[in-house]
Amino acid sequence: MGSQASSPASLQGVHVVVVGGGFGGIAAAQQLKSGGFSFTLIDMRDAFHHNVAALRASVQPGFARRTFIPYAETFGDNFVQGQVVQVDTDAQKVILEGGQVIQYSHLILCTGTDGAFPGKFITIASYQTAIQTYEDFVKQVQAADSVLVIGGGSTGVEMAAEIKTEYPEKKVVLIHSRIALADPELLPSVRQDAKLVLVEKGVELLLGQKVLNLSELQLNVISRNMVVSTDRGTSLTTDLIISCVGLKINSAAYASSFSGSLAENGALKVNEHLQVEGHSHVYAVGDCADVKEPKMAYHAALHAKVAVNNIRNSLSGKALTSYRTGNVTMLLAMGHNDGVGQFNGFKLPRFLVALGKSRDLLLWKSWREMEQKQP
Repeated sequence: MGSQASSPASLQGVHVVVVGGGFGGIAAAQQLKSGGFSFTLIDMRDAFHHNVAALRASVQPGFARRTFIPYAETFGDNFVQGQVVQVDTDAQKVILEGGQVIQYSHLILCTGTDGAFPGKFITIASYQTAIQTYEDFVKQVQAADSVLVIGGGSTGVEMAAEIKTEYPEKKVVLIHSRIALADPELLPSVRQDAKLVLVEKGVELLLGQKVLNLSELQLNVISRNMVVSTDRGTSLTTDLIISCVGLKINSAAYASSFSGSLAENGALKVNEHLQVEGHSHVYAVGDCADVKEPKMAYHAALHAKVAVNNIRNSLSGKALTSYRTGNVTMLLAMGHNDGVGQFNGFKLPRFLVALGKSRDLLLWKSWREMEQKQP
């Protein structure tokens, strides 16, 4: 599967390197592959993680194996497992840990965001190990009589809903530092719906409160009757604590090489064509692009299409495509049987979100994109 299609003359001498195999990375790699480009996809893991379904994999035994899809089966020799430690923009090469060097004519950076397990699995490990890590975590959730979820952004809301849906008998508490739940980019009515679903499912909400003793608490591991204190004087006990806060841009691969093009949060400043400022042959895609919109798989795939089109257009002398942000589309799976969200700025009925996303969390889409059969 690693062989290239015959390349048109305009692609001779072109080699595109894609750093990061998340949603933006695999979308870019597939478009490069179908377009006859010579390319290399680099990721530190050996399998794509469909982390949209990571929270379901945290509560449902046997589900995790559906969320990891091996890169090599799709991209063959065009995939290299490794960690990029430096980009040499003058020599146009990426340097991997261990010293391997890969030349590029064009570079697409798709390094994504880093965050806490189980929402993210940013660890150098085989996908079999990754799957087992989730299976082990499911056992922790099953053994707990009470679970505390810290953080009421979209991930925390979905996490609490998944646990309460799968294990309705468990006590589930969600603590959030703000009053409104989920992503601030969502319509107020959608955020209110998220709260309503949690209340209907029996999740206890502590809103407008921060955990004071987080650094002293064990995360993701059963520890009976842990005492948690908040800045509002609330004290509660729980068996298991899951943190859903602290997402940050994963800039380690490029920060030293693009210091002049970094936003405050570590994302790369880009122009309307998604080219990194000052580097016309380098594109940023997905979470690591400094674009004012929610960080979502859906947007990463749109970015990837623009980046690959612009590489093609630049080679043939055509005008470059601009990326325009639109009205927010975001769907939150609230367990397998409910959901809230909006499409293109318009609120959707809950049953439609449940039907469109919550039942299988769009796994079919990633398996189709990777041209493999879902187990």
